[in-house]
Amino acid sequence: MGFDEPSRRAFIQGGLALSAAQTLPAQTQAALTADRVIERIRQNVGVPWRTQTVDNIVLGHGTTPVKGIATTMMATFDVVKRCVAAGRNLIVTHETPVYMHQDDVVPLEKDATYLAKKEYIERNQVVVFHFHDHWHARQPDGIGAGMARELGWEKNADPGKPRTYIFPGTPLVQLAKDIQTKLNARTVRVVGDPKMPVNKVTTSWGYMSSVARVAGPEVEVFVLGETREWEVVEYIQDSIAAGQKKALIIVGHVLSEQAGMKYCAEWLKTLVTEVPVEFIAAPEPFWIPDH
Repeated sequence: MGFDEPSRRAFIQGGLALSAAQTLPAQTQAALTADRVIERIRQNVGVPWRTQTVDNIVLGHGTTPVKGIATTMMATFDVVKRCVAAGRNLIVTHETPVYMHQDDVVPLEKDATYLAKKEYIERNQVVVFHFHDHWHARQPDGIGAGMARELGWEKNADPGKPRTYIFPGTPLVQLAKDIQTKLNARTVRVVGDPKMPVNKVTTSWGYMSSVARVAGPEVEVFVLGETREWEVVEYIQDSIAAGQKKALIIVGHVLSEQAGMKYCAEWLKTLVTEVPVEFIAAPEPFWIPDH
């Protein structure tokens, strides 16, 4: 059966379109959605994906096409707005954007702050992915690796003890000032004798409240993000009063894990090449009166 001229043109055009589509790379034929990016993370993080985990999309929808990716320590409203301004609509955040680690939003269903943030995210077609458990479980721990690099402590690592660093008797006040400078921190707090020579530092980035982690003579100076003052802080004070060589440096939760998400952006760039990937820092929330 022959074709009339309009049918012939339609047939030729359809064939050309099919041929062009067959020559395109697979990644350009389908939109790069948030779900597709997260699947690459799952396949490449290097540890089995847990059944029970907070590492899920918390706000937004996985089918949303991704224009750009931002990693951040904490997806505060300020950070979300900066991501939107930069054209980064997939936000990979280490800590939850909804104030509770398990991402339970039921108590917030009528909360004005939560609703304003949620509405802004939905209106701007943003997706927020909580990436905590598996980034810590990665070998080496993604947060720890980034923090050690930021502080310049990679050369000080104790090969036999994870999260432990060796120093040549550095005075505690000098160590604390060095941490403050390298993290660009306003509010580092220290418990201990400023002149105490530091030979060993143990770290726990983020939140830590276990007194057992700081007990024992093998723990000399403990550096962490935050803790309850009536637990670890009180124990360190009492240890010093009992004549032990102990000190504590508290840098704040955001700054204690921030560099780990800077490192995450660099890692993600090796997995996602179709769109821009960048690190957007969360602001340090605290300030002191004379500043």
